[in-house]
Amino acid sequence: MNGRERILAHLAGRPVDRLPLMPITMMFAARQAGARYLDYCTDHRVLAEGQIRTAEAFGFDYVNTMSDPAREAADCGAQVRYFDEQPVALVEDEARLADKVQLAGLQPPDPLGGGRMHNGVKAVALLRERVGRDLLVEGWIEGPMAEAADLRGINTLMLDFYDDPVFVHDLFAFCVELGLRFARAQVEAGADLIGVGDAAASLIGPGLYREFVWPFERRLIDGIRALGVPARLHICGNTRAHLAGMGHLRCGIVDLDYPVPLAEARVEMGPDQVLIGNLNPVSGLRNSTPAAVTAALTACHRAAGPRFIVGAGCEVPRDTPAENLRALCAYAHEHQP
Repeated sequence: MNGRERILAHLAGRPVDRLPLMPITMMFAARQAGARYLDYCTDHRVLAEGQIRTAEAFGFDYVNTMSDPAREAADCGAQVRYFDEQPVALVEDEARLADKVQLAGLQPPDPLGGGRMHNGVKAVALLRERVGRDLLVEGWIEGPMAEAADLRGINTLMLDFYDDPVFVHDLFAFCVELGLRFARAQVEAGADLIGVGDAAASLIGPGLYREFVWPFERRLIDGIRALGVPARLHICGNTRAHLAGMGHLRCGIVDLDYPVPLAEARVEMGPDQVLIGNLNPVSGLRNSTPAAVTAALTACHRAAGPRFIVGAGCEVPRDTPAENLRALCAYAHEHQP
């Protein structure tokens, strides 16, 4: 059973030979390729090389195209800043929709129009070509809350929830349409699964999440499922207040960051939701020891139960000792669900 077969079988509830292994690596993968992170973000060939080297070195079951949250926003005309060894950043003081009236005239850009989204699609295609059907290829898009914050500015958006809820609904609808266009292009290029990053959703309370975010996340997830692939939802931070809702989105996979107790998530989401997580990426992985990593993963597995995939709570830090990451990977290689 190869990595792609293992993940897809596990998501379908079929028997697998061992636990699937899907840690998030971005800066770590760039370092494996000996590349600047700027090049990893902006050159699909560098990203593919880093992902493949990392997967081969540590026995991952997949490769992914994550690099930063600014692809869609940049193609919409948002101002972004590039750094040699840091992720691409949105310039909030010059937000694309600082004047919300501009939303009415904003059209979703073509994902194949030569911009940053096109670079992401090219990464999917190159990974598919190089790994064949041996590893699962994961594409990536931004979720409605995250993309709205990228286009409007996170602080301004927080006020919009109270000042102009109709505008927020219109903005989220635009973000879903944009995300689905980008997702479709990646699936057509060969993606087996689409990851959705909606980090800003952890910054709002349960009432706002239920009223504004959840319906549009559901629309986005349903749209991805209609493309014939599962979705993976990743919301950084503390999502304990949103667990029940997240569990009803019908995601193939839900990532949980380290502040969320996996046992609590299992109760809230039910027995069938596949969970990834959720070591603290810094104290539990980067600054840990192989023995401690193994012990922590044992506890995660026990709390999550059989519907579990091995990974950290978020991105593997770029200077994580190889022996610590190997311990994480060995747990997956040596254990069944």
